[in-house]
This record gives sequence, structure tokens and C-alpha cells, in this order.
Amino acid sequence: MRRLSRLHPLNSTSSHKLLAFNGFKSHIFHLSTLSKSSRRSQSKKTQETHKKNHTETKNIASLFSEITEILGADDLIPDKPPSGFSISKETQMKNNDIREEFTNCTQGVCENTEDSMGQETSDMSVLEDTQLENLGGIDVSPIVHDVTKIVRAENGGVSMEERLENSGFRLDAEIVEKVLKRCFKVPHLAFRFFNWVKFKDGFCHTTETYNTMLSIAGEAKEFWLVEKLLEKMERSSCNKDIKTWTILVSIYGKAKSVGKALSIFEEIRKSGCEPDALTYKSMVRLLCTAQKADIAMEFYKEMVQNDWDLDMNSYKLLLNCLARSGDVDAVHLVADDMMRVSQIPEPDVYACMLKSFCISGRVREALELIRDFKNKNLTLDPENFETLVKGLCRADRIADALEIVDIMKKRHVVDAKVYEIMVNGYLRRNDISKALDLFQSIKDSGHLPTTSTYTELMQHLFRLNEYHKGCELYDDMLERGVKLDSVAITAMVAGHVGQNRICEAWKVLKSMEEKGIRATQKSYFIFIKELCKVSRTDEIFKVLNEMRASKMIIGDDLFRWVISYLENNGLIEKVEKMKQMQRTCKLYPREGEGSSNDVSGKQILNMDLNSNQIDPGEVDFHLVEPLSKAYYNEQDLQEICRILSSARDWCLIQEALEECSVQFTPELVVEILRRCALHGYAALCFFSWVGKQPGYSHTTETYNIAIKISGCGKDFKHMRSLFYDMRRKGCLITSDTWTIMIMQYGRAGLTEIALRNFEEMKANGCKPTGSTYKYLIIILCRKKGRKVDEAIKTFQEMLRAGYILDKELVETYLGCLCEVGKLLDARRCTESLCKLGFTTPLSYSLYIRALCRAGKVEEALALVDEVGEERMTLDQYTFGSLVHGLLQKGRLDEALAKVDAMKLVGIYPTVHVYTSLIVHFFKEKELGRALEIFKKMQEEGCEPTIVTYSALIRGYMNMGKVTDAWNVFNRIKLKGPLPDFKTYSMFISCLCNVGRSEEALQLISSMLDNGIVPSTVNFRTVFYGLNREGKQNLAQTVLKQKSVLASKRKFLT
Repeated sequence: MRRLSRLHPLNSTSSHKLLAFNGFKSHIFHLSTLSKSSRRSQSKKTQETHKKNHTETKNIASLFSEITEILGADDLIPDKPPSGFSISKETQMKNNDIREEFTNCTQGVCENTEDSMGQETSDMSVLEDTQLENLGGIDVSPIVHDVTKIVRAENGGVSMEERLENSGFRLDAEIVEKVLKRCFKVPHLAFRFFNWVKFKDGFCHTTETYNTMLSIAGEAKEFWLVEKLLEKMERSSCNKDIKTWTILVSIYGKAKSVGKALSIFEEIRKSGCEPDALTYKSMVRLLCTAQKADIAMEFYKEMVQNDWDLDMNSYKLLLNCLARSGDVDAVHLVADDMMRVSQIPEPDVYACMLKSFCISGRVREALELIRDFKNKNLTLDPENFETLVKGLCRADRIADALEIVDIMKKRHVVDAKVYEIMVNGYLRRNDISKALDLFQSIKDSGHLPTTSTYTELMQHLFRLNEYHKGCELYDDMLERGVKLDSVAITAMVAGHVGQNRICEAWKVLKSMEEKGIRATQKSYFIFIKELCKVSRTDEIFKVLNEMRASKMIIGDDLFRWVISYLENNGLIEKVEKMKQMQRTCKLYPREGEGSSNDVSGKQILNMDLNSNQIDPGEVDFHLVEPLSKAYYNEQDLQEICRILSSARDWCLIQEALEECSVQFTPELVVEILRRCALHGYAALCFFSWVGKQPGYSHTTETYNIAIKISGCGKDFKHMRSLFYDMRRKGCLITSDTWTIMIMQYGRAGLTEIALRNFEEMKANGCKPTGSTYKYLIIILCRKKGRKVDEAIKTFQEMLRAGYILDKELVETYLGCLCEVGKLLDARRCTESLCKLGFTTPLSYSLYIRALCRAGKVEEALALVDEVGEERMTLDQYTFGSLVHGLLQKGRLDEALAKVDAMKLVGIYPTVHVYTSLIVHFFKEKELGRALEIFKKMQEEGCEPTIVTYSALIRGYMNMGKVTDAWNVFNRIKLKGPLPDFKTYSMFISCLCNVGRSEEALQLISSMLDNGIVPSTVNFRTVFYGLNREGKQNLAQTVLKQKSVLASKRKFLT
């Protein structure tokens, strides 16, 4: 009989209470109610805390002495595995992975087993292995096998859809469901099959087929597809069953979207379904993963009330969560249920409890549990000792851990795993010397160190720039025959990249295949991050192509990370190239699988755009331009780039080029110029030299990029010279050529010349493109060289030409109009957007955002009130802008009221809102409240952007906390998001304002090292700052640095 007297069942409003706890009701800002009394009592509380901690330390020391005496007893440690109790086979299977659960205590990328969030059980209940079943007395397995073979096959000439049409198979829902399950690891092919089969005569998707497809989409983290499938279920009147709801809970739980999962759980009951044991178990697991211990416990209590229990993995996850939260009574309560209800043997339960206390750093509770072992006459096996050592190391009690290891030595139960834990303990302290001493003693004692031990030491050595020592460890691994894994090899790859030894890194990565090890997504991601650190962005494309060649899915998260890095470093061309690759991956998710290289994007589109098959609103793909093929050798490219960047003297560079045997093609020259754009002088000299080589002629593309390099270096005389040379040699002058020149003049604030070029372009019969209009309008709207009337005229001309407007252009244009007070023109623009197909909320939101940024909050608020039925959507779009505008005007109470009001309708603060609040509180010199907001946004799962971190840096600087500002800056340089040009410029200005111009000078060098070109204003700020501080000699070095940079970027010096 379950001990329900100890459990308080939830009342009928339990789910509402849970939702309220997680953020649907109670996550309201309490910023305006911070009490002064709490600040006055803070110092008193701190003193009490210190006293309490001192007493706690003494008590633990006393308790530890008692425990070491217990552990030293002869009867406590078995010389062989304990056999005083019986364990069922089922229980043994459930507990096989106890050793694995503590793996995540190691640092870095040392994760030798993949953490699957413990959801395998749930997934397998949804997508169990396809088995032989009969349908109307017919074995469908052969059909399932043949159809799956077609879907997953590689075929150079015929599309998957055509082969399925020609197969002649009659497909029903059961066969389709089984085929989809076999395509679980190829989601893009599964979705194509799912889309194709719905148009077959007599076929209609069922709840089961939708459930399977939802699971596949969720596993691939394609949340847009999940929502789309749910919409299709609604439209086709396909009812959701409890399995559908459980899948959705699991999907959003894995994505750490706890609020969404709780909302879905509430919808289950509203829909008339009753959650089952699997649904509850999924909720408990996701809440534990999100560290929502008290809510997880409420769900667990409801499970007990319904006579449902958890599996072993879920029990352990719940114990860990409760231990981390400090609810020791709840840990004992669950442990009691494990023994009484689930009939798990007492020693196994105590082992789980010990592990949960050690994982959460609760040393006192762990030691008290050891005492309970003795009181209950239970014996400790080596794994329990290992757990205790690990817990002590995590609590930074290395000396105590060593005492336990000494006891283990006397009992001859020490192995390489225990030594690995101790090495990890020293590394957590960053005490590399003691870690290496212990590592040597492991080898001297005859033990073979584990792969993880080697890997962690290598990682720390590489971080400390001890490259050669790290390589020696790797060689030692190979000599001793230690089994390598993907993590160890990835660590070596990262070490090579850190020293700019890219070729060696590729060799090590390729060696994985020879050793039968498959590179993981994490391996490639680490490779890419390390390449970014050394500014080898071109190699990133090579890594991504390698991933595609390995038939590995490249997720949108990885693409977003790389695109963000490229944008922060101003590499706009590479951003476009990366976005193009991302779009292409959606069309060809894995090369050679599902469709061949011969199948065009149009063919794939035609499959989905056939008017007889699909409604216009259901198109899932977008037409993209194919990636251009590069007809050049990568080694030749690297060799020429090395020559161009190795010296400043063109004569030396020319000699090296003359000795090369490279056959130059326009494609190779374009790529060389792209990669060497920062070395403008060398790149342009090379452009001139290569144009004179026998058998080579420049093309429009090579001229265009040379013109762009000249413009970026503000070498406008040479830029125009290249243009005339291009015309003289008969190269086609395209609209792109004119657009590049217009952009370069505009960036320098030379808008008069940009306009003259625009008129000259049209006079020469070259029709402006949408890009030409866009960039011209943007540069006319910029503060430097602003010409508002010309911008309005050009904008109207663009509309008459029928070009499509994008969000960036409209935002810039409306922002300019609002700043200069041309609100009537801004209103007309907004109304024209509605006529052009923009939705009313989107059109108004762009205008409101522009008004708020221009400080015209009253006008913005009045505009909001004009929108009728679509007010809710508009509120979502303009929430951040209105809060930002109110805070700029110092209207904090109204801003907080707006936040609270939006929360009541389910709209929660964005990164924009949080950042605006941080800026406001720093401006008001309220450091504590600013940091409280920053902490809160992270707890809410809102990822800070570079703008947020820039606000922190500026705030700290304004309050005189220079060290804290540097800590934030160094943190983002190390962990991202990487500082961009604006962040550097702001920090330089702040440092110079407080008399720290020498430190600002270091930032100039850091900008250059990270591929960001400092502006004239940056140099001038540092120069004036140094002079003000009486450091004239240093100030002269700034002028020299600027001169050197200019000479490196200009052809004419």
C-alpha cells in the first residue's frame, strides 16, 4: 500500500498553480518594490552567513573524522562485490548505467558518452523498432523495406518521388508510419515522403502518422515544422491523442522550453484527454532538467496518487534535482518510495542517494549517509568510494579526497578511474603542476591512465599555451595504446588550430576514419569555434562542406552561430555566402542522399509548387541561387594568400610570386582577393601583377572585388582608375559594379559623389537593381552625409520601379524620417507598406519603433491606439520598442507597468526589454538593480546579445568599475558573442574618457588581430587621450600605426 499519508495530493487547480510558478502568472518584475530595509540588513546577514559557514566547516571536519574511522573498519569494505542481497535481472538492467551518470562532472569537452537527456525511453515508446506485423493477413514488412530503400537510396538520375510513383506500391497508414520510423535519422527525407504520400489517391494521414512525423521533427529541433504539422492536423480534422500530447511535452522539454511544456500539459486536460504515466514521467524529467524541483515533486506526488512509479533513470534524475535544490527531506522521501513501492534493493537506493548528494556538492549529507550505511549494516562497494571521492573533489576538498583514496589503497580497490577523478579535481583548481605530478605517479604505479585523463590534461595545457607538452601527451597515448575517442582527437585538433597549424589539424581529424572513429557534430563545432579564434574564417566553409560530405546534418543553430560571428566581424560577403549555404542545405540536406547533385532546386520546388497539389500557403522551400563552383586548388590558394600576407615590401612579394608555378584563373584570383582584403595594398598590387601574366585576363568579377577593396581603404582615386581600366579593356560594367562604387562613397559620407554615380549609372543605360536603390537610400539616411530629400525621392523611385522592400531598408528610412521630424512622410511610407503587402501590425510596428528611437514616445503611444482588431499582434511587435522609449524619457514606472501588462496577456520580456532596463539602471547609477536584471534574464533563458554585454561594459565604465568592464569584455572574447566594431569603439571611448588611453591602445591592436579595421575616429580618440595624459611618445605611435594601416590598405601610397 502506498504511503499516501506522506504525500499531499494536488487539488483541482494544481496545474494552474504550476503554471503560475513557472512564469505564466508570477514571473513579474519586482524592480519597483525593492525595499531599502533589505539593503540595510544585508551586511548583518553577511556576518551571520560567515558565522554559519565557519560553524558548518568545523562540523563537517568533525563528521569527516568520524567517517574516516568508519571507512577504515575491516568489515565495511568488501574485497569482492557484495552478495548479501538479491537483485532481480530487471533491477540490474536499470542500474547498469550508475557509473555513467557522474560523467558530466569533468570539464571542457570531456564528454565521452553523449547525454541524451534521458528521453530514450519516451522516444522508444513513440518510435519503437519496426517489427513484422500483419495487415489483413498480409505481411507488410517486405513493402516497408522496399519503400524505405527507395526513400533513403542514392540515385544519380531519378528523384525519390518519381521512383516511388514508378514502384506501384499501394500504401496505407500503417506502412507509411513504419517507413517514417525507419527514416528517423534522416528527417528531411521523412518529410519529403510524408508530403508526397498525402497526395496519393485514397490516402489520408492518421493521428499515428502525424505522431511519428512530429517526433522526427522534434528530434531534429525543427520547431517550425512541429507547428506546421499541428496546423495541418487541425485543418484535416485529425484528432490529437494522448501520445500526440506526450510527444509535444517531450519535444519542448528537450528544448528546455519549460513554460511551453507546462502550457501543453494544461491544454491536455482542456482537450478532454487524461495525461497518462508516460506524460507525467516526461513532465517530471523535463522539470528536473530545468531545476524546477518543487514543481517536479508536485507532479511526482500526483503519479504516486495514481499508482504510477518511475523508472530507475527518472528516479535518479529526480533525486539529483531535489539534492541540488537542498530539499534533503524530499530526497529521503523519494528514496523510501524506491524501496517500498518500486522494490529497488536498499543498497542500490543508498548508492543513488550518495551520488545525488555528491553531485550537488552536499558533503555533510553524503557523509551522514555513510554513517547510515554502518547503522544499517550495509557494505560500501568500490563504486560508493569512487562517488565519495568525486563529491569531495567537486566540493574542493582535495585533502579529504586523498584520505579516502589512501583507505582505498589499503583495501586494493583503487583503479585508474579514481586517479582520473583526482586529476580532474586538481584541474578544477587550475593546479596543473599537481595534476601532472599525480598523472606521472599513476604511470609509475603501473596503472594505465584513462582516455579522459589524457584528454583533460591536453586541453588544459593547450589553454595555457603549452602546445608542445600537449602534443607529447597525445603521442604518449598513441605509444601506450590508450584507446582514442572522438573527444581526445577533437582536443588535439583544437590544440593545432590554436597554434594556426591548420594542416596538422586536418590530418588529425582525418585520422579518425583510419581508427574507425566517427567525428561528431560537437567535434566539428569545436573545430569551427577554434578557427574563428584564429580568424581563419575561410576554413569554416571547408569544415561545413566536410560535414555535408560525411552526410551529417548541419543544424540551424550552427549556421546561426557562424553567421553571427561573421556579422560581428563585418565580413558581409561571407555572411551572404554562409546564408546561401544554409538555404542550400535545406534543399540538399545531405549530399548524395535523397537526391543527387543533378537534381536541380527547381525540380524540388516543382514538387511542392504544383498548383494541383499544394496550396500557396504550404510552400516549404525557397528558390536559391546555386553555389558557384570554385575551379582552383585549395593548396594554391593558401600558398598565394600566405605570400601576400607575409611581407609589406611588394618587391619581395613579387619575387615569391614569380617563383610559384600556380596557374591563375579568374575564380582563383577572386578568392585570393576576398581572403586578402584586409591587406589591401598587397591585394591590389597582386591584382595589377596577375593581370599582366600570359594567358590570363581579368573578368567583371575580379574587377568588382578589386574596386571594393580600394573603396574600403578609401583609395577612391584608384577605385575610379580601376573602373576606367575596366571600361577601356571592354569588361562588362554591371549594375553590381556601380552599386559597389556607390556603397563605398556613401560609407565615407561622400553622398554627393554617390548620387552623381547613381545618375551616371542611369545615363549610361545601366538599370539600377533593388540592391542599388536599397544601399543608396541607406547611405542617404545615415547621419554622416545625410540627404533626407534625396532619400525620399529615391525611395519613391524604387517603389515606382516595382522593387520589393526589405525590413532593413524600411527601418533605416523610417528612422531617418522620424529623427528629422518628417512624420507626414513617415506616415505615408507606413500606409504604402500596407498596400505593398506588409501586414498592418508589421507596418505600424516599424513606424512605432522608429518613433521610439527618435525619442517621440507620445506619438508612438498614440499610434498604437489607432490599431483595432490586430492590437495584440502589434503589442507583440512593439513591446521592446515602447519600453525602450519610455525608459529613455526616464518614465520607469510606466515602462514597468507596460512589462506587467504584457505578461498578463502571455507576452514576456525579450532581450531588447532586458537590455533597455539594464541601460536605464546603469544610467541612474543603480548597479545592483542593473545586475539583478542581467541575472534574471539569464535565469529566464533569455540569451544576452553583444548589445547587452556592451551595455554592461559601458555601465561599469560610467560607474568607475574599470576592472569589471574588462572582465566582461574578456569573457565575451573568450566565450562569445564576440565584440564587434561598435563594442570596441564604445570601450575605447570610455577608457580614454577616464584616463586609461594606454589600455584603449591595446584595443586598437586587438581589433586588427580579430580582423576588424579601426576607424579614423578610433585612432583620433586614442591619440587625443594619450596627449591629454601627457604620453606624447605613445601618441606618436598611434599616428604611425594609423599610417601603417593606411599604407597596407591603399594601392597609391
